[in-house]
Amino acid sequence: MTKKLNNRIRRHNRVRAKVKGTKEIPRVSVFRSNRHLFVQLIDDNTGKTLVGINDQNAKLNGPKSEVATKLAKVVADTAVKAGISKVVFDRGGYKYHGRVKALAEALRANGLKF
Repeated sequence: MTKKLNNRIRRHNRVRAKVKGTKEIPRVSVFRSNRHLFVQLIDDNTGKTLVGINDQNAKLNGPKSEVATKLAKVVADTAVKAGISKVVFDRGGYKYHGRVKALAEALRANGLKF
């Protein structure tokens, strides 16, 4: 593994030690690759994914930060329909800027509280 990836995994493990999702307040897990963004709402008690959406499934395109904002709207709408209003945010060890920050702010703007 590269040093950069190893550091991200270490940061992610530190975050995951503190952040737990339940059925009422699920964990919003973010994975970003170089091209795509994946978001899941996870109940850690049962180990089930409640909502899982990525930018490919949602057929979104454009600049990466705008795609993150559009994806957050889709995720928030789906979560609100499922009766979820509060979540905990798991940035996946990524720094809180760029696409991750745009996603988090758009989730807040579209009705999710964390």
